[in-house]
Amino acid sequence: MRVLTSSHTAAPADDDAIAPGWMMLGAVSVVFHLGLIFYGLTPALVSRPLHMALLLPWVLVYMANTPAQRMSGWLLTVLGIAACGYIAINEAALANQYGFIDTHLQMAIGLFLIALALEAARRAIGWPLPLVALLALLYGAFGQYMPGAFGHPGLPLPSMVGTLTIAEGGLWGSLTGVSVSVVAIFVIFGAVLNAGEAGQGFMNLASAVAGRFTGGAAKVAVISSALMGSISGSASANVASTGAITIPSMVRLRYPRSLAGAVEAVASSGGQIMPPLMGAGAFVMVELTGTPYTQIMAAAMLPAVLYFLTVWVGINAYATRHDLQPVAESERPGAKEVAITSLFFAIPFVLLLERIFNGGYTPQYAASIAIFAGMALLFFNVTLRFSFPGFASRLAVAAITAGRQIAVIGAIILCASLVVGVLSLTGLGVKITSAILSLSNDMLWPALLLTALACLILGMEVPTTAAYVICVSVAGPALTSLGLEPLLAHLFVFWYALLSTITPPVCGGVFIAAGMVGENWLKVAFKAMALGIGLYIIPLAMVANPEIIRLAFNPAGALFDALKVAIGLGAISYGVIAHKALWQRGALVAAGTLLIFMI
Repeated sequence: MRVLTSSHTAAPADDDAIAPGWMMLGAVSVVFHLGLIFYGLTPALVSRPLHMALLLPWVLVYMANTPAQRMSGWLLTVLGIAACGYIAINEAALANQYGFIDTHLQMAIGLFLIALALEAARRAIGWPLPLVALLALLYGAFGQYMPGAFGHPGLPLPSMVGTLTIAEGGLWGSLTGVSVSVVAIFVIFGAVLNAGEAGQGFMNLASAVAGRFTGGAAKVAVISSALMGSISGSASANVASTGAITIPSMVRLRYPRSLAGAVEAVASSGGQIMPPLMGAGAFVMVELTGTPYTQIMAAAMLPAVLYFLTVWVGINAYATRHDLQPVAESERPGAKEVAITSLFFAIPFVLLLERIFNGGYTPQYAASIAIFAGMALLFFNVTLRFSFPGFASRLAVAAITAGRQIAVIGAIILCASLVVGVLSLTGLGVKITSAILSLSNDMLWPALLLTALACLILGMEVPTTAAYVICVSVAGPALTSLGLEPLLAHLFVFWYALLSTITPPVCGGVFIAAGMVGENWLKVAFKAMALGIGLYIIPLAMVANPEIIRLAFNPAGALFDALKVAIGLGAISYGVIAHKALWQRGALVAAGTLLIFMI
């Protein structure tokens, strides 16, 4: 019996999760966000509050764990929808107030919306991000009482609350606009692909390409997780989905359990840096840098490839240490099966990229077209048998998945938007930038290391996208003032915001993989850090070799630098992992470092 034949789509966890009401709500969310793409321009104070209203039932009720949470969730949802509706209905009048609240009702609604955004994020992802946002809000309200350079002159409460809740800043700022018009569309795209047979296609293709090599099961995990992660944008979700297939396969082939978990955690973490989608980060980067999406894809491509090549070299080193065998030919899918199942992701992906590069459409419009192609493919199973009941059940799963994922990401971005709004109002970002410059003595490399440390610390507590947004808001200007080009600074911060997925003490991808494989999480984490060493080195290598991100403008220079860095990373990875004499390993690491940063 073949390993890679089960459907990749996970069923909802309980009967309530597949209730028709949630299917309908998911469908409404999908129709609303797709409709904005085709309807035309919609005022920000209409589309963004409605976006928040749609996410409230998911994070406050659907994700509730107790009856008390469910009851309070319904109450907050009803009040929240009313508050968001007030903003949308009175959009024209509020726009003329320029962010200054002038009635007690507006103040009550504004304060409630801020509290609701914090609570929605808390229920979606836990306390850390809401606590960061709450500290920022307290600083905005009381920072005038702080002594020294970090105090501010003071903000009138009506102005602060109004800017954050009734103007196109704070909750309804540009980050939320990205969530509404771009991130939601690509979340729907990923949900539609995952509801069909695209996941099975990824697994089959990876098995056919890499399964025959030494350490083949681990290399299957690397390729399949890279492909899946490029559309899911979540390391944890990627570990839970592809890991359900790849981890048992590795264990059955007598891989050390710690290695099996580490491979999946590292491979899944890399999905967030793999174009074309890169989770929500790429689209937030478009908004923050003003760089076209296609240029960000080109800039991110070679570093992502280098990351997975480094993981591949590490697997080879472990394969020689543990005599890891290829996947048996009888367990690898045949060419026909690979060709058929690959169609389920190839058709939407090719259409997406063709519409962007050849058609000249925006990424969100191109993705909308690809979504309709993906929906058409839901009529077929892996044998290409047409089934209307199968289409209906797959579409229902897609609607629920899309509604839930849009809500979670939206809750994160709304909460992070409060932080960014306060930074803008108070000038705190400029003060932190000045502190970084002062501590680094106006030198680039110390500033980079300080920024990396900040990203690691913040990334331990908040999701990657939120950590990236907050860190780049305060550290980005410091790095650019020291000569780093803006896109490179943003990629540097974005990569280091990922560190916490595999770095103790808080490493979400490792925790999930360790639980799935039944191994001590620290053992998994140490092997993950060795395999994923590229995650620590490549951002610095991009700074030392900036041509790597200029593939669209200087392909020869980019490829030359990428080759140099690839050889250096390979030497470092092999030196860290291979079972050689200590002096040999040290020499490899030293040579690789010299090649990347000195030559």
